[in-house]
Amino acid sequence: MIRRRVIVHGRVQGIFFRDTTRRMAVSRGVAGWVRNRVDGAVEAVFEGDEDAVASMLRFCRQGPPGADVERVEETDEELEGLEGFRIV
Repeated sequence: MIRRRVIVHGRVQGIFFRDTTRRMAVSRGVAGWVRNRVDGAVEAVFEGDEDAVASMLRFCRQGPPGADVERVEETDEELEGLEGFRIV
């Protein structure tokens, strides 16, 4: 089990980035959360199996249709034992 925090920069708000992230995380058994930031970025935390989290990171680097991801900051963090995935 691993935990990663990502901050996705670019045109990533108003295009269902958060909802798509939530649906993908739930389907992969990844716990965590996703939110819009005041600076226009999207921030998310993923906890789960290494392959499932890696899949979420790949998605964040591309985003859903309509996204224009400019860059992604990724940080390793200590596991917190989150359950479920939500939009905050």
